[in-house]
Amino acid sequence: MAKSKSMNLDFKRIQDQLRSQFSGLDPNDPSQWPYLPKNLLYVAVCAAVIAALWFVWLKDVDEQLVAEKARETQLRADYRSKLEQAVNLDALRKQLEQVQTYVTQLEKQLPSKAEMDALLSDINQAGLGRSLQFELFRPGQVAVKEYYAELPITVRVTGGYHDIGLFASDIANLSRIVTLNDLSLTPMKEREGILTLDGTAKTFRYLDEEEIALQQQAQAAGAQK
Repeated sequence: MAKSKSMNLDFKRIQDQLRSQFSGLDPNDPSQWPYLPKNLLYVAVCAAVIAALWFVWLKDVDEQLVAEKARETQLRADYRSKLEQAVNLDALRKQLEQVQTYVTQLEKQLPSKAEMDALLSDINQAGLGRSLQFELFRPGQVAVKEYYAELPITVRVTGGYHDIGLFASDIANLSRIVTLNDLSLTPMKEREGILTLDGTAKTFRYLDEEEIALQQQAQAAGAQK
């Protein structure tokens, strides 16, 4: 019993000693604190610094993880797209060949610069072949586009209704592309059954290599400005 009482007294004395180290601490001067609270403060500060650094590191890692997940999603989408293209490669090649053939056919319907005079003559002959009289046949200013040039021709012809209709059909059936635009039909007062057709025939030609090069140079100069 005496031994137990002595141990209790010693334990109580230790508690009092520890408690006394935490009493009357000056928060403005931790260097003067007793050994135990000073070391506990060091441990707390170290733990706080480690926790802060850990949090910052985890945050950076989390941002990287989110970025990598987004990149993974994009790569998966790219992979599926390329896989579909690979599976349909033969079909795509056939489509490309069809498109190239179609473009070639369209290019053949566009006259070159040297063939423009012959095309203008064909338009004139189409009217004369339907017994129409040309009151006006005036080519306008050539408008150069990116890959082709457009030539408007102001026309005015007189003749019968059916002859004018056949003339429009002949224009549509020319081997080269010619369109009739802004058409208007008016009867002639002094000649019964005779009509006047006013409109604009537009024909197109492809640009030669020199013209394409000049067009590309002009576009490049405009882009630099």
